[in-house]
Amino acid sequence: MKVLVTGYTGQLGYDVVKELQNRNIECIGTTRQDFSLTDTEKMNFFIKNYNPDAVIHCAAYTAVDKAENEPKLCRAVNTEATREIAKICKNIDAKMIYISTDYVFPGDGDNFYEPEDEKGPQNVYGKTKLDGEIAVQEILDKYFIVRVSWVFGINGRNFIKTMLNLAKTHDKLTVVNDQIGSPTYTKDLAKLLCDMVQTDKYGVYHATNEGICSWHEFACEIFKQKGINVQVEPVLSSAFPTKAKRPHNSRMSKKCLDRACFDRLPSWQDALNRYLK
Repeated sequence: MKVLVTGYTGQLGYDVVKELQNRNIECIGTTRQDFSLTDTEKMNFFIKNYNPDAVIHCAAYTAVDKAENEPKLCRAVNTEATREIAKICKNIDAKMIYISTDYVFPGDGDNFYEPEDEKGPQNVYGKTKLDGEIAVQEILDKYFIVRVSWVFGINGRNFIKTMLNLAKTHDKLTVVNDQIGSPTYTKDLAKLLCDMVQTDKYGVYHATNEGICSWHEFACEIFKQKGINVQVEPVLSSAFPTKAKRPHNSRMSKKCLDRACFDRLPSWQDALNRYLK
């Protein structure tokens, strides 16, 4: 099997390539130097030339607030490039894994979203990712759409790194406590994606580490595990107005993994512990 992974320099793409290599699966991780997601011609040439059996599409425009000011660029990357990659996969008869997000849902209430539940993205980023999902489903039969949330990994920026950096200069922090979801460790997610790509159990999945928390609870656990004495005060999202609307409910049901006999990811507290080490 031969796998092409986009977004190799990102948090998830890096760990997916590493996991594929650990399994002795032939792979290549691509970056902007190989092709831009907005350069259709170059992207077509590169992927078709490599001729993979599967594409794991991790690359995306993820600057959620910035997307409100750059909707065309966000759509070009998250929707149009995804559509083009799906077409290429169709052309070379390759499987495709598309990484999506909890932001495709309205983010209200307190129920766990099932994959088929009604969509209703509340910002540009969410809308472009949903349209990417629709493009994949329209073009391909051999696809996995995997929705994730609150991602953290070794590469790039994430909430954990932000909290630890702030703790160096602050002894008191305020963190929102009315947004609920599940952190997702890229190393754990990468294992699941590599399990998936070797099957034909196609469909839409939710994949996050087990358990839920607020950002405030997440921050408290980070400092607890690191043994850092920082006072973390809970506040409402209204105290931190953002350009893009954030979902208050990012709970996603993982029953879809059980039905397909895929292993669920470990608890987010366990994942955090391994990440910090």
